[in-house]
Amino acid sequence: MASESAANPPLAGKHILLGITGSIAAYKAAVLCRLLKTAGADVRVVMTPLAKQFITPLTMATLSKNPILVEFFDPENGAWNSHVSLGEWADCYLIAPATANTLAKMAGGIADNLLLTTYLSARCPVAVAPAMDLDMYAHEATQQNLRTLARRGVHIVEPGDGELASGLTGKGRMAEPDRIAAFVGDLLREKKKSLQGKRLIVTAGATIEAIDPVRFISNHSTGKMGYAIAGELAGRGAEVTLVTGRTSLPTPAGVERVDVLSAAEMYDAAVRAFDGADGAVMCAAVADYTPESVSETKIKKCDGDMCITLRRTRDIAAELGAHKGSRLLAGFALETHDEEAHAEAKLAKKNFDFIVLNSLRDAGAGFRGDTNKVTFIDRAGREELPLMPKREVAARIADKIEKILK
Repeated sequence: MASESAANPPLAGKHILLGITGSIAAYKAAVLCRLLKTAGADVRVVMTPLAKQFITPLTMATLSKNPILVEFFDPENGAWNSHVSLGEWADCYLIAPATANTLAKMAGGIADNLLLTTYLSARCPVAVAPAMDLDMYAHEATQQNLRTLARRGVHIVEPGDGELASGLTGKGRMAEPDRIAAFVGDLLREKKKSLQGKRLIVTAGATIEAIDPVRFISNHSTGKMGYAIAGELAGRGAEVTLVTGRTSLPTPAGVERVDVLSAAEMYDAAVRAFDGADGAVMCAAVADYTPESVSETKIKKCDGDMCITLRRTRDIAAELGAHKGSRLLAGFALETHDEEAHAEAKLAKKNFDFIVLNSLRDAGAGFRGDTNKVTFIDRAGREELPLMPKREVAARIADKIEKILK
């Protein structure tokens, strides 16, 4: 956001409703409010009663230049604070920090304070920046609530890893104010629907190959990169089908999601979806081998070693590449050695238009993390990108797809 012209700040004329809930991270809301104001936004603040225990309304009123809203009406004169009017006024409703309690109430449609009734009345984009201890964030109830909200179109500013108020270290720390402000800027920036009318397929996540009813063969893929790509393409107007292995990630807004487990299921779903599509991005970590046979009962431990016979799975990318014609096909190569040689061989063999190479030898790249370091390789050459968030890598991939499809 710092790169925007001072004469034309990125949020000039935008109305941002900032919701603050009862979290120790509420102190960051002061910095966030200032950043939004500096970016040109008109900011109004609504707080839960508990939030006042962490940051004072006076502080937020001074920074926002607007009165702070907490209760449904002013007890001094009976003036009503209309949640309907607030929802109509805002161009974006940003709740930061968003506690586990507030996220649960949002998912359940509970409206027991002004912040929540305003959420149910909001007609604008809604974004939340979760903040809580690592176990609360990782709990299936919280993750389910986040998935529910994402399906309804709520934008999630993913928390970071770091030291938490409990003294523990892990995921749950609210994203830093500059990152949240940039997220809102991206959300409200008018995006050209450059891929309007295009149908694109994205595969993501890991496949699971059953050995018996208990055990399976899989890998460490979380699906983050593929989900970021699917969301970016949908944001540019494409009709996106996301064929995904098992993951805990919420479905990106505007994306049709097809859940699969095995490589065979992903093959069938991808081939079926590719019929009539304009292109595909093969980002999933698909098993190359699967057990020859699957035991119907749990295999019991016995003396000596055990051998499991594996057979090759059907190659999804090669199948699409053989029938792609003039359609776009992009792939990924995650390597540990001889990276470029392996990627270039895969580019030719699978008939990709370009391949995205990353190496597990690069710090911050590969599985689980929120960043990636990639190199684009096509028949014209290579382009190495620096380490960047996966969301930004997805945008660069979408830029390349746009050029090819044009």
